[in-house]
Amino acid sequence: MAKVTQMDAQKRAMAALKDSSKATVKQAELEVEHGCLMYSFDMEVAGQKGVQEVQIDAGDGKVLSNKHEGPKAEAADKAKDKAKTPSN
Repeated sequence: MAKVTQMDAQKRAMAALKDSSKATVKQAELEVEHGCLMYSFDMEVAGQKGVQEVQIDAGDGKVLSNKHEGPKAEAADKAKDKAKTPSN
């Protein structure tokens, strides 16, 4: 279903940052959110607390969002994702 590869999406996500040389991808996933198939990248940026979350449309490669999540928001997102995951 994804027309854009994860590697291409990651390149676009890095390009969306002000200074990508200070960023490393902490987590990447392909997910459906609001009916849209997208790649979500959590990036650690040197000198910043929390992560920069960049979402890329898996169909056309457009940047859907680029926002900073502080440590509290990042922890809340992890808890929400864990709740979505079915237990064994």
